[in-house]
Amino acid sequence: MATRKKTEYKVKQQIVYPSQGVGVITEIFEKEFNGEKSLYYKIYIEVSDMVVMVPVNHANDLGIRPIVEAKEAKKALNLLSEDFEPITSDWKLRYQMNLDLLKKGTIADIAKIVRCLYNRSKIKELPIQERKLYDSARKLLIDEISIALGKDEKEVEGMIHVKLEPPGAAPKIKRQIIQDDDDDDVFSMDDNDSKGRGDDDDDEDDDEDEEESLESRAEEEDFDEEDDDFN
Repeated sequence: MATRKKTEYKVKQQIVYPSQGVGVITEIFEKEFNGEKSLYYKIYIEVSDMVVMVPVNHANDLGIRPIVEAKEAKKALNLLSEDFEPITSDWKLRYQMNLDLLKKGTIADIAKIVRCLYNRSKIKELPIQERKLYDSARKLLIDEISIALGKDEKEVEGMIHVKLEPPGAAPKIKRQIIQDDDDDDVFSMDDNDSKGRGDDDDDEDDDEDEEESLESRAEEEDFDEEDDDFN
């Protein structure tokens, strides 16, 4: 029979469960599994309106941790506007790297995911899986910073946006790794736009010439008909 022991977290304490979101411990209870009794945390995750039960002795393995102090939250915010290493264009590799960061689950790791995928999305639209990962990491970051700083979520959302897009700042990516990846090529919008505009201009000129030619022929035909009537 399991002995009731002191746990790291308490009922009503807010925690971060990296793969799920910010949650609150609603109950600590004992449950029998395979003939042995163990302590469990019952955690309510607001973002998904879900309750999960986690064995107390496996909580750290799952990355569950307390909400950071205000100082750490501010560091994570500042991390969003710092320069960072090149990003691979292979989205599957990039996805796995960021997924591993999410599993580690520190607030700095979560901020790195948001920074990486936000800036990548400025180059090319993210694949669906990466978009979901970005949305999850961003929501997690907003929720934790909001609690740590005691600020409204909308206000924190604005703070994050300013850090990601500082007014007048140069792009934060040092350089882009280009790989032979047909599904995720990087291209220049300016080149395509200028080429498109040139083609459109030529088409418009051709249309105008054709319209003028048709009008000219119509005028000549009208003149010939009038001349026949006069005769």
